[in-house]
Amino acid sequence: MASVARPDVLASASPRRRDLLKALLDEFAVDPADIHERTTDDPRADARRLAREKASAVARRHPGAVVIGADTIVHDGERAYGKPGDAETATAMLRALRGKTHLVVTGLAVVSASGAASEISTSQVTLAELDDDAIADYVAGGRPLDKAGAYAIQDEDVPTVTALEGCYCSVMGLPLWRLRALLATAGVVAGEPHHALPRCEGCPER
Repeated sequence: MASVARPDVLASASPRRRDLLKALLDEFAVDPADIHERTTDDPRADARRLAREKASAVARRHPGAVVIGADTIVHDGERAYGKPGDAETATAMLRALRGKTHLVVTGLAVVSASGAASEISTSQVTLAELDDDAIADYVAGGRPLDKAGAYAIQDEDVPTVTALEGCYCSVMGLPLWRLRALLATAGVVAGEPHHALPRCEGCPER
């Protein structure tokens, strides 16, 4: 990993993104963006736009900083699924997605004094054929409420995902190899993620 002289800021409240970013940077601040997350029928464009809006909003509060924004959208070909926020919505999302292969898009943006750069990472995820009891138990634990699509690929004690084509960290919310490349455009020399996270060694985005 590498340290840099200027401050780096993660514009996200997600504990998963914070933990993932530690694989790239030794030190950074966290200042969540508060924006209206409007979506359309284009998840790729939406994820990129929302990531840039988040990074830009926080960059205004941190002149001179390198600010990282990210946004993850789950899309089943007909509708987008963000964070459910409550148990009823989480249950409905999981029932709609169970057994289906769907798109997970994470948008990335890095805003600094030298400008702004953005990228998207796309993955195909197949959700397990969860029965109603399994969904009820999962939702009752509270973990789905702050996650796009109401599930987390890393919840290995609850096998929600049966197949993945793409970047595991992207589905978690922060595609590390793509972010490392974006940080380089802002002059930040970040660590190589597979040194901290062995799973990144075989990432298709490496």
